[in-house]
Amino acid sequence: MGRRDDIPAAFRASIRISEQGRRTVTTADFVRNLSLYGHEWGLKEANSWIDFYQTTFKDVSTEEGDRRTYQLYNPNGGGY
Repeated sequence: MGRRDDIPAAFRASIRISEQGRRTVTTADFVRNLSLYGHEWGLKEANSWIDFYQTTFKDVSTEEGDRRTYQLYNPNGGGY
């Protein structure tokens, strides 16, 4: 069983930086990293956590469903 403090670490490990400098996180990557810390979450639960705790990431998904992509929209303010 994972610790609650490991959840933000798993989120930070899920951040990908593109060549243009955009920081994105997919729900699938976040769930995969959570499992490395001992948390067994579904996509819906991961989306709920991101929506509540990561206010500087917005949903930029191009398709419906729980497989979402989030992008940092305030790089000067941080937020993760």
